[in-house]
Amino acid sequence: MKKIVFAFISIFLLINSKSLVAQTQFYDVDTIREIKIYFDQSNWDHLLDSLFTLGNEDRLLATKVTVDGTQLDSVGVRYKGYSSASINRIKNPFNLKFDYVKVNQTYNGIDKIKLSNIIQDPSFIREVLSYEIARKYMPASKANFANVYVNDTLIGLYSNVEAVGGEFLQEHFNSSDNSFFKGNPASLNLNGDNSNLGDAPGTDSTLYYPFYTLKSDHGWADLYEFIDTLNNYPSEIEKLLNVDRTLWMHAFNYSLINFDSYVGYAQNYYIYKDHHGRFNPILWDLNQSFASFRLADASIHFFGFTIPEAKVMDPLLHYNNTSVYERPLMRNLFNNNRYRKMYIAHMRTIMEENFDNQDYYARGQHMQTLIDVSVQNDTNKFYTYADFQNNLTSTVTDLVDYAGITDLMDARNTYLSTYPGFQGAPVISNVNASPTNLAIGDSVWITSKVADADSVILAYRYSSTELFTKVDMFDDGLHNDGTAGDSIYGYKLMNIGHTVEYYIYADNDSSGRFSPERAAYEYHEIAIDGDVVVNELCAINNGIWLDPQGQDDDWIELYNNSSSPVSLNGYYLSDDNTDLLKWRFPDTTIAANSYLIVWADKDILDVGLHAGFKLSSTGDAVFLSDSSGVLIDEVLFGTQTSGNATYGRFPNGSGPWTYMNSSYNSENKFPVAVEEIATPKENSFVLYPNPAEDIVNIRLDKTGQYNVVLSDINGRQLTTKNINTLSNDFAIDVRNYSRGLYFLTLTNSEYTLTQKFIIK
Repeated sequence: MKKIVFAFISIFLLINSKSLVAQTQFYDVDTIREIKIYFDQSNWDHLLDSLFTLGNEDRLLATKVTVDGTQLDSVGVRYKGYSSASINRIKNPFNLKFDYVKVNQTYNGIDKIKLSNIIQDPSFIREVLSYEIARKYMPASKANFANVYVNDTLIGLYSNVEAVGGEFLQEHFNSSDNSFFKGNPASLNLNGDNSNLGDAPGTDSTLYYPFYTLKSDHGWADLYEFIDTLNNYPSEIEKLLNVDRTLWMHAFNYSLINFDSYVGYAQNYYIYKDHHGRFNPILWDLNQSFASFRLADASIHFFGFTIPEAKVMDPLLHYNNTSVYERPLMRNLFNNNRYRKMYIAHMRTIMEENFDNQDYYARGQHMQTLIDVSVQNDTNKFYTYADFQNNLTSTVTDLVDYAGITDLMDARNTYLSTYPGFQGAPVISNVNASPTNLAIGDSVWITSKVADADSVILAYRYSSTELFTKVDMFDDGLHNDGTAGDSIYGYKLMNIGHTVEYYIYADNDSSGRFSPERAAYEYHEIAIDGDVVVNELCAINNGIWLDPQGQDDDWIELYNNSSSPVSLNGYYLSDDNTDLLKWRFPDTTIAANSYLIVWADKDILDVGLHAGFKLSSTGDAVFLSDSSGVLIDEVLFGTQTSGNATYGRFPNGSGPWTYMNSSYNSENKFPVAVEEIATPKENSFVLYPNPAEDIVNIRLDKTGQYNVVLSDINGRQLTTKNINTLSNDFAIDVRNYSRGLYFLTLTNSEYTLTQKFIIK
């Protein structure tokens, strides 16, 4: 049984592996990028100033942009943001749009780069460090640093932050075309509600246009329905809001005193409606975290607050006190007793995992050491080099006081450690699932020892596409929980599917706790290998494989892992998790250790197996259910590419999903790697098994000397060593690393290659 698995890892594997690995490496925290912008016009800065003054987000055409030496031409450039840009500054923030002229032009799958000029941050690290912390608990942008040049003149060191756009949404929500808004008013009112999600504008959705930017093709009716429910029917809000994700956002903002956000002027956030119909908040613009912004809190500090006040800022101010400017996304949630305890539990996790253990200080030192030379070379920076050196620990005074990060957070950690709800929480231990030998359709007992709890809740689902169902666990001696009153709680899950994902929440009269602590972004998982699985799919058929009617339609391959034939009579295939019974198999048997092809073409009257749906090349899903409607297997996938690449399991029949050369109706071979195909050939290597448990084997295209770097999903280098191998094969011991997604990078004198793998 897997103890903990990151929710975003499963989503991460759904998108094009080549572009995602490249994107992750591009935002590697420990790498400073070099971005050079070239304009034909010598007065480029005046032209960009003029476009910025007009305020219509028009762009100036750059003849070319090079990113770490890779050239792209016809790139659209404008300034980014509002307060951070000024016609009186040399170092302005940039927004680069690669597909401005050339449709589909990207840099390793990235179509837009956003470069922040690191204003209001003498430490230079607030934004990158804050995003690194946030990504542990919720979908948040990747970020690192970049030296930016214009016409070969160094403008300065920038923070390079992943845009919250289609690629981001596809990665974290497996969709990108639902209702999507940015909370940034067209005209910021320093004494107003701004993008506060209040209903003051009225019942006409057009009255909300000045306060929110629509980023999707539609959605105003959805936004108003959400706002109306939040303000007038808060007891129904879970239907339209990912409440847990929202509590995590508030916990992050109040822990790090990130008030240039929903808290302060009600701005700098996104909301996206997922396929469950719930809006999800997304953080944005973290350059003024760690109390760099102290102009307002919409409550008793509505005229601003000091650094000493920031250290002891009440995280429930909008519940314990007044809201001078309405913040219904906080107050209307905090009015719920359980939500308050969940919120404080999330805040406790953030403080314990980053600040109480001083991990943030070590990371801050590391980042400052990395960028030290670049900061010295930045002649357009807004603060002195001495300010940069000092601001990690000490307050720096410019036009305003910028809190020393450690001075602020060590004091904040001390204050919060005694805050009501931080102490006295239930203790959850010995989380267990039994029996361990499980098959699809079985029942499983979930048990745990929970001390000092009045209530224990189990949240579970049988698919990552489902919402968690919440039930009470029992300590009555009747639920495989030992004897009544022994603090062992149990609950029986019936008729389970191919996977069970779950977490536990417990609370008492004053405090709550989750297991795992990062729930629901992390969760416990039971994975069950089914006999019949979806093994490979093709959403863009290149014409090599034709159906019995001679048409090059989409196809889905099933594989029988067992040594016996399996009847599929009454089984179902679907591309919609709300309608798992979309297409019913006829009386069909799949032989032992064999394959079966279903054509996804809607031609249900044709001879052969033709499902009543097609696959979308821009991203879709496939669900396999048995005759009882129990979900047997599923796959969600992102944008498919043309050519001979399909999407399949590797290793065959049991492994995670990845791109590969088509193996229609036969065993899946090595997956497509960063350099094209992962069969050893010139400039490539094979990594196996994947997922790995103890050892990762590497097969090289040639012997010789290599630099080997093992990195985690945040780009943090865990192991670096040089090897000189006389064999094409060597191995790496990974037993000391936790479960999750990792990257292995090999560098020799000729090339650098990276592949991803999972430790299970």
